Amino acid sequence: MLNNAIYPRLIAATGALIVSMHVAAVTSEEITPIRQPAIEKLSINELSTATLATKVPATKIPLTTTTSASPTSNCIPDSVITAAELSATRDNGPFTVASKSVPRQLANGFGGGTIHYPTNAGDCGLLGGIAVIPGYVSYEASIKWWGPRLASWGFVVITIDTNSIYDDPDSRATQLSAALDHILSDSTVGAQIDSTRLGAIGWSMGGGGALQLATKRSDIRAIIPQTPYHDKDYGNMDTPALFITCQNDRIASNKKYSSPFYNNAAGAKMKIEIKNGSHFCPSYRFNEILLSKPGIAWMHRYINGDTRFDKFLCNNENYGNSPRISAYDYKNCV
Repeated sequence: MLNNAIYPRLIAATGALIVSMHVAAVTSEEITPIRQPAIEKLSINELSTATLATKVPATKIPLTTTTSASPTSNCIPDSVITAAELSATRDNGPFTVASKSVPRQLANGFGGGTIHYPTNAGDCGLLGGIAVIPGYVSYEASIKWWGPRLASWGFVVITIDTNSIYDDPDSRATQLSAALDHILSDSTVGAQIDSTRLGAIGWSMGGGGALQLATKRSDIRAIIPQTPYHDKDYGNMDTPALFITCQNDRIASNKKYSSPFYNNAAGAKMKIEIKNGSHFCPSYRFNEILLSKPGIAWMHRYINGDTRFDKFLCNNENYGNSPRISAYDYKNCV
């Protein structure tokens, strides 16, 4: 636990850093490397605000293993499933993207956010749905880049704020679940989503929330925990998981958090460690180009069962050869 002297310093220092990073992210098209923040010398811990209600897991629906049966095989041409297309930025994918604001006062169980969805994916049938949540003392802006990126590849995505910036991982799991329920019932996109094909992405304590959620909801097909932090036992996690870690993470150290989480994950899993990255390496758009390809491919493979994306995953792509990646591992996957 943090003592009384350190805890206020953590809140103040992290808050100031997040504000400065947000200003930089929204005022510059090209993000320049930032120095390791002083806050990296501190650890994170915080008060519990909510607990995810336990659900009895249903039997998970088997993943589709043939390309012809994939719901996206008829609407995403083979010709666009390339490394260059997947590594693009923003909403530059096969589909046109629109967005819809979810005001805080209309959000039930989370702090509001934005729904991102494709407008010309009618030939795809029902789409997968994904919720994305930020970390400790952070806001939607830090993870919002995932919204248009994934929506342009045929997913309905909600990027959210939390009820409180101090919410713990279990509370963030509850809020991810509430956000998924929101898009399933939304008047604009609800009818477009397959309620059995859902996913979650979280950064830091949000990553811990994604891990927790995957043990509670049987309709979660895939998750992407980014520099995940969780200080409790969240149980057996066998949902396909793409772990994003940062080599120089001194807030949620890989040795104490990401590595054990990865080692204990029982399902298909892959881990990419960004070289020289701080705890903030997956946030904003700092590494959007680097993370887009594996992130989009992972969600298509394990939410939609589209095997055409196998060539960008696991033993089919050696991310370890990239000078920007310091470690790469995979197990039990394609």
